[in-house]
Amino acid sequence: MSWMTRVNYWLALRHAEGCERARAQKKTDRKKTGRPPEELGPPPSGFALLPWLLMGLGSFSNLFQGKTPNPWIGGIGLVAFNSLYIALVFRAFSKEAREARSTRLMLIALGVVTCTLAIVYGGSWLLFFPLLGLATGAIVRGPWLGRVGVGLTLLAGATAAVRDGWGAVNVAYGTFLSTMVTAAILSLSEAVRELRAAREELARRAVEEERLRFSRDLHDLLGHTLSVIVVKSEAVRRLIHRDLDAALVQVGDIESVGRQALTEIREAVTGYREGSLATELDRARSALQAAGIEPVVRQSGPPLAAQTEALLGWVIREAVTNAVRHSGATRCEIAVEVAAERVRVRISDDGRGALPASDPPPSIPGIGGTGLKGLTERLAVAGGSLEAGPGPRGGFVVTAELPVETAELGEAGVPADVSEGARVLKLPGTAA
Repeated sequence: MSWMTRVNYWLALRHAEGCERARAQKKTDRKKTGRPPEELGPPPSGFALLPWLLMGLGSFSNLFQGKTPNPWIGGIGLVAFNSLYIALVFRAFSKEAREARSTRLMLIALGVVTCTLAIVYGGSWLLFFPLLGLATGAIVRGPWLGRVGVGLTLLAGATAAVRDGWGAVNVAYGTFLSTMVTAAILSLSEAVRELRAAREELARRAVEEERLRFSRDLHDLLGHTLSVIVVKSEAVRRLIHRDLDAALVQVGDIESVGRQALTEIREAVTGYREGSLATELDRARSALQAAGIEPVVRQSGPPLAAQTEALLGWVIREAVTNAVRHSGATRCEIAVEVAAERVRVRISDDGRGALPASDPPPSIPGIGGTGLKGLTERLAVAGGSLEAGPGPRGGFVVTAELPVETAELGEAGVPADVSEGARVLKLPGTAA
């Protein structure tokens, strides 16, 4: 097998490996983003720059026909030039290999070989300078490109002037053009691919964030709703034999909770759900009463922005759900206090004071369970905080704080039950 056949075989093998990596990357991107990636074609490689070696056919022809003096020097120089050129153009498409010290040394060696052949032989051998410029533009990019390109152009012009007189102008122009155009095209191609890769990464992250949002919403929605349905179903079972009217009221509540849950799930799927703090407080009172827990709800301060109310509503929903399911409490207090810069909600009960073994608190103090952990992340994004754990006098306490974003009041002013900037929400069965 001749050396040329071996080189062709090696190049074909590298091309096949590149195509296989591209197909594997497409499959990976499709799994990550859930949609097929853009067809970018095979990854760029040195094969795109190999056809320019045909510019050296004139020198090879002269060497083959015996028109070149000292043919052994010309043959060795031709093999050295082609070998260095091929190695450099394949290294040009890998940033790590392109910036390696060995690559810079190879480029300098290619320049020495080019100058030697041009000075010794001249004529068609001067066309190796544009090829040297092409390899230089493929390797050298960034702030040094201009200075290197101008320096290489002057070197090519001066060397060609020794052998070809005014023909050096064409050699210098071709060297400068090949250097700058090659660098510009390859840099633009690399930038486009990086931008497309960044867009794919953003799409993948958007999908992950949407999945995380939906899983949190589904956990918080279904956890609370199913707990309320279970508690009210138990109340129906207890009341149906001795107080049919009360049992029917509980059945009506179950139907209402189920319909509301369907609406909330549809809103969670589309991402447009915004909870109302007053609605969540009302639902909390109903769920606690159905579980035989005395609710005490206090709220003070002006109305809040919709986003703030939605976050506080999630906290109240999760804390009340845990109280109904795990606490064994007889009393649960919910206090919402709006200060000048922060709004604070505190939910405390007189139960066992810890989550069950199936939902243990993690190593971070005050944060337990999947729901509370998800809420901690949500509040942190909004500049707030969440603490949860046993209370100083027993029971379990959940405290959340957020920056205040008060809502604008209409012409009607504050609600009727607000007085002197503070109001106490009195619900049936609650303490003032």
